[in-house]
Amino acid sequence: MAQTGPAPAPISTDEFQALFDRCSNWGRWGPDDERGTLNLITPERRVRAAGLVREGHTVSCSLPINTAADTDNIFPATHLMLRAGDVAESWPTRSTADYLALAPHGLSHSHLDALCHLCWQGRMYNDRPISMVSSMGALANAITIGQDGIVSRGVLLDLPAVQGVDWLEPGTAIRPGDVEAAERAAGLHVGEGDVLLVRTGRWKRRREAGAWDSRASIAGLHTDCAPWLRERGVALLGFDGISDVVPHGVEGVGLPIHTLTLVAMGMQLLDNQDLEALGQACGARRRWEFLLVIAPLKLERGTASATNAIAVF
Repeated sequence: MAQTGPAPAPISTDEFQALFDRCSNWGRWGPDDERGTLNLITPERRVRAAGLVREGHTVSCSLPINTAADTDNIFPATHLMLRAGDVAESWPTRSTADYLALAPHGLSHSHLDALCHLCWQGRMYNDRPISMVSSMGALANAITIGQDGIVSRGVLLDLPAVQGVDWLEPGTAIRPGDVEAAERAAGLHVGEGDVLLVRTGRWKRRREAGAWDSRASIAGLHTDCAPWLRERGVALLGFDGISDVVPHGVEGVGLPIHTLTLVAMGMQLLDNQDLEALGQACGARRRWEFLLVIAPLKLERGTASATNAIAVF
């Protein structure tokens, strides 16, 4: 059983600009700010989130690093062995070693987008010109804003479970009412400083129904969810997709939710998370909140980082 839904109604460039202005956090934390909504995760909120740990049970939210090219994975990772145990060496002590090359963006790798990843009208978060992302990397809004770790309350909203379906069909637009229904079912309130994770069942569908071109059609948020995210004070958003619904119907905009979060709000995104095990863990405990720990790589001037976000119950 799966859900289908109507395609989003078209939105003009002028309407999108008005939505962008409504969601904007430019200047909210000062003209030099590069942290955006991570400012909402205060030390006090981290302490409260740590209080959610009762069992010490941990769950990874990451996909295995994907080295196989397919419809989704047009930039597969390269994993090579530099030294291996099946190659004879003359030394009495032997070692193994490998090499990894990864382009994190796209629809296959679990990653965290930096605020420099997108721009709107030539400007990225906090009114900086996109030219500040040069051929040598990002001179502002880089992934290193989270280099000391992103630690807060994580909340999982499992939309298929709430709606009684196996997954949301590709192209399903999630509206604020859908999010709030999942929130009520979970018995909690998404609030300031939370990391919000949304499961659509993407990986279950792929496993059971086969691969499809997710670049052409994928479930995600309708643009009218953006003001809701800002009003609730969500610090970071994660999806088993890319947060955006595709197709989205917004004129002249590649990824409207990416633009409204990364550029307008200064809210980073966790893309392509594997939320299947987390959904099972939450369902078994009837508890959809947990401590979430994210440790982005300290990649200076980077536009993204591969991630292995860990939920702790």
